[in-house]
Amino acid sequence: MRARTSENDQAFFAKLYNPYVQAAIIYGCILLFSAAGSAASETFPWLVATSFLLFFAIFNAVCSLTAKSINKYWGRSITAFLILAGLGIVTAWGISGVSIDDAGSYRWLYFVLGVSYLVFLSMLGFMKNIVEFAQREEWNQPRRRRRK
Repeated sequence: MRARTSENDQAFFAKLYNPYVQAAIIYGCILLFSAAGSAASETFPWLVATSFLLFFAIFNAVCSLTAKSINKYWGRSITAFLILAGLGIVTAWGISGVSIDDAGSYRWLYFVLGVSYLVFLSMLGFMKNIVEFAQREEWNQPRRRRRK
């Protein structure tokens, strides 16, 4: 019985590495928190959407380190990010009734998050390439010089 639970846990976590599943879970959180806290202020849904988009960006970029095919993962990740950003904008506008232009600086926050996401994803991809290169290299001890 214990082994079956372990297999189910592994299958669940394997699905979490799919960027579309990550985006769906984050969008569910955006809906839940935006609806629950919409009475707090009229820009609260914008805050929730932006915060969870940042969470997705960080979690998704870290998960890219385990991807077998980084190019395939990046394609899905960027698409999922754009879809999540669009759905977050539509949801925040729909719940709050305030457009992104009237919500203060959230337009700039979305722009900064988009650029930061791409930079962070690129940095982690570069680090992964360095680690893979270092693992492929054959490391020998340096030759010792004879002292005279």
